[in-house]
Amino acid sequence: RQRPSESLSVLHRLDKGTSGLLVAAKNDFTHHRLAELLEKRKIERAYKALVWGEPSPRRGEIAGLIGRSPKNRKKMAMVKKGGKAALTRYAVLKPVGVAASLVECRLATGRTHQIRVHMAALGHPVVGDLLYGGRPARRSAKAPDAVKRRLEAFDHQALHAYLLGFTHPRTGEKLRFESKLPIYFNELMDVLETVQN
Repeated sequence: RQRPSESLSVLHRLDKGTSGLLVAAKNDFTHHRLAELLEKRKIERAYKALVWGEPSPRRGEIAGLIGRSPKNRKKMAMVKKGGKAALTRYAVLKPVGVAASLVECRLATGRTHQIRVHMAALGHPVVGDLLYGGRPARRSAKAPDAVKRRLEAFDHQALHAYLLGFTHPRTGEKLRFESKLPIYFNELMDVLETVQN
């Protein structure tokens, strides 16, 4: 429990519109130790994402440099030089209707918008991601009008940080936390299940 005089220091952040777990430290010692674990890639972080289409192969890695997009400074992009190394491991968990898939993404690095950039570069952007994925109507052309309206009303990326694992900085205890998919995510999957050929 946090005392009134204590302040929390967030170790990493989630993009606006991304739900789920994050790590916060209550003191400098803990923050420093957790930052070391993060730098050494010893914090387990996994996300569930709804993406357009079905990635092929169904399991793989996306690696390369991520930096500011030369065409749009508000976006990040896979770049040939000037960026930072990024690695995402993904696995298709199941198809969702015929238009989308539920995918698990595990981060080996933590770059800005990493999963969103990588899935878009793979040709399967995250559903609802207007920055990297375009308008949903283009992706659901065969969907009934009511489904298209529901998708158009969805105003953020369907990305959820569901798993977080690390060693406790003081006790050495192995900790692992999981967060169930939020209601919005399940409702969106129900909508996408109705999209058929």
